[in-house]
Amino acid sequence: MAHILVTGAAGFIGMHTVQALLDRGDTVVGFDSLNDYYSPKLKRDRLACLTSRDGFTMTEAALEDADAVRRVFSDHTFDAVIHLAAQAGVRYSLENPQAYVNSNLVGFVNILEACRHHRVGHLCYASSSSVYGANRRIPFRVEDRVDHPVSLYAATKKSNELMAHCYSHLFGLPTTGLRFFTVYGPWGRPDMAIWLFTEAILAGRPIEVFNHGKMRRDFTYIDDIVQGVIRVSDRIPEPDPEAVTDAPYRVYNIGNNQPVELMHLIGCIEQCLGRTAEKIMKPMQPGDVPATYADVDALQKAVGFRPDTPIETGVKRFIDWYRTYHSV
Repeated sequence: MAHILVTGAAGFIGMHTVQALLDRGDTVVGFDSLNDYYSPKLKRDRLACLTSRDGFTMTEAALEDADAVRRVFSDHTFDAVIHLAAQAGVRYSLENPQAYVNSNLVGFVNILEACRHHRVGHLCYASSSSVYGANRRIPFRVEDRVDHPVSLYAATKKSNELMAHCYSHLFGLPTTGLRFFTVYGPWGRPDMAIWLFTEAILAGRPIEVFNHGKMRRDFTYIDDIVQGVIRVSDRIPEPDPEAVTDAPYRVYNIGNNQPVELMHLIGCIEQCLGRTAEKIMKPMQPGDVPATYADVDALQKAVGFRPDTPIETGVKRFIDWYRTYHSV
């Protein structure tokens, strides 16, 4: 049994991660601000699935509140921290950049400092496939250069990786970053494509298809993601013998390793709903990229990560949940 802090516990990935940790007998402290970037009601409904369970307690606070972060670490002794909280969204970073500075930079420093001073055994944190930015070489490999982010969100996530390395190098804090690739599934975020398409089609509204449908995403089902997150959290990183540093620091891609064309995704949704979408073709959005594709060989070698949920299966599970949740 481990005692673990999960930040972003009311979020999509956070909720599922907490459930899996509780299922195996761990005790979990959740930390989340429940901000209004998207529906706080959805976040509270997720939390309702957790708060009735033995072994779970919750702290509602913002990452940038250094005193709140210090208090939760003073009140508990954590074997590991799974840091999933962040200001998410590529396009919102064009509208409200300060939110990303507060949560993803200031907030991440607060987590690093708390882990350092309280001698946490391992910090596993969320990075993003967005760090690959304008890279044209696919599949994306962790060894690829990530010097050309195309959104502030991506820049903050790359900054997190650099900040984590500093703490691993200077203070011996074991850290592992996970570059997530387009996670989807039940209880997902309402600003993601699968939710937006499903909602619009059921309401009889047209859907906006960006880059004229010529997009590919490495859609990764939530159960596969959670399996990888927990396996990584359980594994204390050792120095990479091929790296120039001897710090206990690693970064991995975590994705399906099988990108899906946007039009195929839409077709899966249409088939599950029994309706055909009216499509409005549009150009690429600012901050977006045409394709994502994860090379996950390193993660497979390290922890045996093997995603196995086909897009058709994952979409059906999401839509079944969506219909139940919304009574559609």
